[in-house]
Amino acid sequence: MHPIDAHTKVFALIGHPLAHSLSPRMHNAAFRAAGINAVYMAFDTVALKEAVAGLKALGVRGASVTLPFKREVMSYLDQIEPMAKEIGAVNTLVNEGGKLVGYNTDATGALQAIEEVTDPAGAQCMIIGAGGAARAIGFALKHKGCTLTIINRSRQRGESLAAALEAAYIPLDQLTSVEINILIQTTPVGMYPETDKLPVDPQKIRADVVMDIIYNPWKTEFLRRFRAKGAKIIPGSRMFLYQGAEQFRLWTGLEPPLDVMEAAITPQRLAKS
Repeated sequence: MHPIDAHTKVFALIGHPLAHSLSPRMHNAAFRAAGINAVYMAFDTVALKEAVAGLKALGVRGASVTLPFKREVMSYLDQIEPMAKEIGAVNTLVNEGGKLVGYNTDATGALQAIEEVTDPAGAQCMIIGAGGAARAIGFALKHKGCTLTIINRSRQRGESLAAALEAAYIPLDQLTSVEINILIQTTPVGMYPETDKLPVDPQKIRADVVMDIIYNPWKTEFLRRFRAKGAKIIPGSRMFLYQGAEQFRLWTGLEPPLDVMEAAITPQRLAKS
């Protein structure tokens, strides 16, 4: 690893909370493997506007944006890449000549993770949640010709996303028995440390393929319940890996060391650290 010196490029993660995040492990491992003199730091963020101004003022080369700021951050950027603008959410910032440009790699990462398991083209898909990640995944699946249904606790946010995606909306408290091809869980419910919580009752949904975008824990209780019912499951670590790989490409212009990044976030490697 390069020693941190006056030439070290700084990359950041902004969001709240961040104690669970494996992004620093993954990206720092990638920088080491690629021989790049860079460091990736997590900055637990409360004041978003000031944080973005600080990134720009300090010349931070790039950043990841996570909950709850993927939509709000767009107000403070100099430019937004067209796909991210269509999605209406940003999870990646690139400092391009002093201007902060917003991108969305969640859509790419999610689609790549799903396509490892099944061809989503034309599938009946249900998304739990209506935040930035749900928007990105929804637009990616819409471009694949999927029929979409949004489930969300907040009617206003759920109906807003459903309208943007030309999807159906079901309030969480009105969910009854449904059968679908692909189910995607995008809320933080079940994330460490509250790993016993479930966003919906798994008994109300039969799905062929189920993805939970949470990656800590490695396999959520939500996924365990659906695997017990015979569904193919996709842990959040797959989307996390692929969206991070696309971030690395945007920041460096290089192909990401995917095997190194994956090893950095595997349970076996984490248990030894």
